[in-house]
Amino acid sequence: LKVLSHIDSTLRSPRAPPLIYRRSKGPVQNYIKENGQECGFEHLPLTIEMWADQLMALKDLHRSLRKLSLELAPWHTEDPQDNRESIRVEDLQFIVDAILEEIENKEKNSQTPSVPTLLAIVSHFQKLFDVNSLSGVYPRMNEVYTKLGEMTNAMRNLHELLELDSSAPPTVVVDTVGKLCDIINENVTKQVQQLLGTQDIHSIINKLEEHECFFPPFQALIQDLLCLLEICNLDDILPTVRKLK
Repeated sequence: LKVLSHIDSTLRSPRAPPLIYRRSKGPVQNYIKENGQECGFEHLPLTIEMWADQLMALKDLHRSLRKLSLELAPWHTEDPQDNRESIRVEDLQFIVDAILEEIENKEKNSQTPSVPTLLAIVSHFQKLFDVNSLSGVYPRMNEVYTKLGEMTNAMRNLHELLELDSSAPPTVVVDTVGKLCDIINENVTKQVQQLLGTQDIHSIINKLEEHECFFPPFQALIQDLLCLLEICNLDDILPTVRKLK
């Protein structure tokens, strides 16, 4: 009776959930205490059985939430409480809060595009760089990256050689190289003019024509002299002729 009285006081406590206390209906089904008052917990065994089932289900729910948490955040370590006999609602709430926080962080910080967007990007890359298959995307990416690195290094070296600012665009580099080539060609022309002893392009042409007319017969004469005198070097022609004289 003391146990029943204790249970009854617990059920009627303000902290007790409303589900576990109901007033009995009908005098036959009521349990009567010694003081003649009805007992309002004859339905309690069914409620306790329901709670037992719910407590068993908490383990399955905890396991499912852990799997979901590992899917969303695989870098999280395993919860050491997974193998614990009793699972509390606080444990489940902790996992749910962690999942919600992870989702909120992803929504705030993640810029991951959708699958259609990724497919469109890959397709655009294939068109730009003439890639026929998906398997060729990565090799072409590596090739483009290598070529880009080579071009970047070349442009950096040209900037340094031409004493240009590093922010100068490629068009400025090309123009500077073109001007440098013009200067070099102009200097070469002046050197040729000085070598030939004339500043007139027509005189240069005349001298070249004269050379073209004179040199073949002169070369033939020299060859005949070498054969006739039976010598091999040009320097030996005069000494040999003097001996003959």
